[in-house]
Amino acid sequence: MSNVPVAVVTGSNKGIGFAIVRALCKQFPGDVYLTARDTGRGQEAVAKLQEEGLHALFHQLDIDDLQSIRALRDFLKEKYGGLNVLVNNAGIAFKVHDTTPFAVQAEVTLKTNFFGTRNVCTELLPLVKPYGKVVNVSSMVSSSALGGCSKELQQKFRSNTITEDELVELMTKFIQDTKKSVHEKEGWPNTAYGVSKIGVTVLSRIQARMLNEKRKGDHILLNACCPGWVRTDMAGPKATKSPDEGAETPVYLALLPSDADGPHGQFVSDKTVRTW
Repeated sequence: MSNVPVAVVTGSNKGIGFAIVRALCKQFPGDVYLTARDTGRGQEAVAKLQEEGLHALFHQLDIDDLQSIRALRDFLKEKYGGLNVLVNNAGIAFKVHDTTPFAVQAEVTLKTNFFGTRNVCTELLPLVKPYGKVVNVSSMVSSSALGGCSKELQQKFRSNTITEDELVELMTKFIQDTKKSVHEKEGWPNTAYGVSKIGVTVLSRIQARMLNEKRKGDHILLNACCPGWVRTDMAGPKATKSPDEGAETPVYLALLPSDADGPHGQFVSDKTVRTW
């Protein structure tokens, strides 16, 4: 078993994820794993970094596939005895003008962005070593979507006592409400991506609370963050930040010094804690 520290970035063969891996290769004192659903694309991305003189390793990971997540879990356990840094970056978004029915968009988007991310956390959080860092890439859209929710939903999503089961129930209800075309009547905003990222931000707050309760002495810091509006396939060419600029806040949170006692359980953008 290797004593080398290890960092894993989900969904990192392109865009912000790739930029996060690039930055970690330069700054993280250990092995950095680039992951992708498609092995060919993942290996191409690793080769691209190699041309820049950077050394990343590859492991296949499809966050929509529990077997794939568990294969990564078993590999990390066996080779490293755990994990030091986890950046949950993988996510999807439908284009603004996509004509896919909203109910389908809701189900597909939440399947990956919320439920897939949650499954990765369920399997990998127990492996995170003392002084480890976990970064869940959310979005400012989670804040604006929260503002578009009914007062009652806002209260639930801001609650300091909401449980993971209750959050899962709410995310599932959103999908069901879109299928019945009653989501707006039920107080939901008209953005599947936004609701999926509310889920990620609230999940992060819950996970941080659980770490405080169950592993207080391990000094693990877990946060959600917004990379900003970044020029990627997802956000398009008009966005204001380059992928490397988008990687700055996630990388800052992934590399917080071991004596830092925060931020923890926060929503961070431009390296600044935002009110949720």
